Amino acid sequence: MERKLKPLYVQQVLLGKGIRLFSPSDFQRVFGVSLRATQEFVKDHCDDLFQKVRNGLYALRAQAPQEEAIANRLYAPSYISFEYALARYGIIPESVYTVTSATTRITREFIVNNKAFAYSRIKKQAYRGYRTEKIGGQTILIAEPEKALADYLYFVDLKRKTLNERLYVRKVKKKTVMKYAGLFGRKSLMKLVKEVL
Repeated sequence: MERKLKPLYVQQVLLGKGIRLFSPSDFQRVFGVSLRATQEFVKDHCDDLFQKVRNGLYALRAQAPQEEAIANRLYAPSYISFEYALARYGIIPESVYTVTSATTRITREFIVNNKAFAYSRIKKQAYRGYRTEKIGGQTILIAEPEKALADYLYFVDLKRKTLNERLYVRKVKKKTVMKYAGLFGRKSLMKLVKEVL
C-alpha cells in the first residue's frame, strides 16, 4: 500500500484539500491506507516533506501552517485568547510573541520552531465566547474581543497575570465583557472588570 504513495502526490492531495497540519488518523482518512503504512510513510518523509510538530501531529514543509492553526491543534480543545488575541484586536498596544490560548485541560506550554505556545486552563462553564476565523485559508478558533478581555482579567484577578495599564477598551462592548466575566463566578473579577471598563 505504502509504495503507491508518492511524495509529490501526497503533497498535492494535502494542499488541494487545504490540509497543512495533520495527525496520522487524518492521513489515513485522506489516503485510505493502514496505520502501519501511514507511520512508515510519515517517518520516511519527516526530513523532506513533513515536519514533526509534536508526537502525533505533523505539518507540511511546502506550505507551513499559520501559527494560530498550530495553536488550535497542538493542544485541544483550545481557542486563542488572552494577550495574543488582545494584541490582535488592538486592545493592548504591545506585540505579543507567545501564542496564548484558553483550554479546559491542564495548563501547558510548548515550543515549536522556536515559537512559544501557552495554554491556560479555564472553567468548563467559561469555555465559550470564541468564533471561527479564516487565516491564510485555514480556519482557526479565536476568542471574541470581549471574551479575550474577560479571560485575561480572570487571570489578573487570580494574580497569575499582571494588569496591563494601557488597555484600550473604548471599542469593546462593556455588557458583553460583563456577561463573559460572569461565567467565572467570581465577585472580585466582576469588581475588577468594572474598574477596568
